[in-house]
Amino acid sequence: MSKKEELIFNKNEDKNKMLVSDLNKKLEKVYLGGGKSRIDKQHAKGKLTARERINYLLDNKAEQIEIGALVGDGMYEEHGGCPAGGVVGVIGYIGGKQCIVVANDATVKAGAWFPITGKKNLRLQEIAMENHLPIIYLVDSAGVYLPMQDEIFPDKENFGRIFRNNAIMSSMGITQIAAVMGSCVAGGAYLPIMSDESLIVDKTGSIFLAGSYLVKAAIGEDIDNETLGGATTQTEISGVIDYKCLDDKDCLDKIKGMMDKIGDQPTAGFNRSKSAKPTLDEKEIFGILPETREKPYEMKDLIARMVDKSEFEEYKEEYGKSIVCGYARIDGWAVGIVANQRKVFKTKKGEMQFGGVIYSDSADKAARFIMVCNQKKIPLVFLQDVSGFMVGSRSEHGGIIKDGAKMVNAMANSVVPKFTVIVGNSYGAGNYAMCGKAYDPRLIVAWPSAQLAVMSGAAAAKTLLQIEVASLKSRGEEISKEKEEELYNNIKSKYDQQISPYYSASRLWTDAIINPLDTRKWISIGIEAANHAPIEKPYNVGVIQT
Repeated sequence: MSKKEELIFNKNEDKNKMLVSDLNKKLEKVYLGGGKSRIDKQHAKGKLTARERINYLLDNKAEQIEIGALVGDGMYEEHGGCPAGGVVGVIGYIGGKQCIVVANDATVKAGAWFPITGKKNLRLQEIAMENHLPIIYLVDSAGVYLPMQDEIFPDKENFGRIFRNNAIMSSMGITQIAAVMGSCVAGGAYLPIMSDESLIVDKTGSIFLAGSYLVKAAIGEDIDNETLGGATTQTEISGVIDYKCLDDKDCLDKIKGMMDKIGDQPTAGFNRSKSAKPTLDEKEIFGILPETREKPYEMKDLIARMVDKSEFEEYKEEYGKSIVCGYARIDGWAVGIVANQRKVFKTKKGEMQFGGVIYSDSADKAARFIMVCNQKKIPLVFLQDVSGFMVGSRSEHGGIIKDGAKMVNAMANSVVPKFTVIVGNSYGAGNYAMCGKAYDPRLIVAWPSAQLAVMSGAAAAKTLLQIEVASLKSRGEEISKEKEEELYNNIKSKYDQQISPYYSASRLWTDAIINPLDTRKWISIGIEAANHAPIEKPYNVGVIQT
């Protein structure tokens, strides 16, 4: 490595490590939920927090991944915020069995449901349904956050969809266990009872359609919450709940016993051999990935630091070079990788192609590779760093729309599981073709270096500025250079905030922002989850223009 290359590597490394450090600081704050004082109040009631419950329940030292830790980031500030959406969701292991645990965080608005809380719960249920994973609900919630009830109550993808999913999962044979470990009121009371088995913690757990105050207002009856719907009432009198537990740990121990007795299910049969670390140093990812999103780099250098033994068997290496396709293993699992190439290079015809742009030949190659992976039952991993499809007369005359549609069709109809990692740019139709959220990846994560938008901040700001300036001039206003620059900076600042990976993660457009060094773990756990769900339909792409 030359001195110049070493300098660039070090600058890249410093920038990317700083981004990971910023991520860790933000996560540390999220992990405190509603704050230390509210955690102390939870403990004073003899209750564990949501995260403590999950940590006690899951196997010690086993791998786990958290879905949506950054959900709600920067949202609902006028209501006091909603860290992690007020609910914690983790894919982990109990007695060696992979499962999903969903726990209301009572330190955040008493576990009340904000609109984003509902969206996150539905996402966790979706993961359980797609992968046939057992799901455990640790309920401790005051119900719908009433000041925002109009955004969570009536629509198709709102609160009621959760109970619909309970019923669907039950019909699919997916194990659901619910523990009432605090408040469980109103419509939320149906979730434990629509699960296969339910538990309640004595003295701290309660479940009813209406609490004592509402009962008094509605029918004039005087009754306390414990008598109305506490553990003794609901296990010994109504029979609504199956098991009464002494305290949080007793409840969680009973869940461990239930999970221990679940039988094995058929698998999809994805190929796995013995895991091996990359031969090349994984930490060099930080120095390879450029400090800014415009600079080129060799995508295959990143791949070599993510796959077992750094071995990558490239498909059609000399054709359609702006997308890299090939076979590898990640933690032993066989995968097909589709990645955007970020180098600028010359084609065999002597034409220049730009990094991160999808050309006709690349889209054609990717479509065929996706089809082959479906034929061979190999899960797909998409590494996104894409600016979009190539535009201009040459591309249009060459049929770029037709080839792009072919790639989207092949990808959208894929029956093998898809996993998406947003490494850098994720712009416009490139996001779609490379398996964005709209195309049902089993998991979709972003590195701290990611940007999601229709186009880059600079490009969008220039476009919007032209429109704004034209509008002002049409009203007879004179626009000075200084005024134009001020307008541009204001527009770009707002747009840059929206293309941040945190903006996307807070709205659950991605499942998480992760340290690049955790990419192997996320994909491996994701494929293991997907392996619980046998492929039930043949691969068929329908009509494709050739």
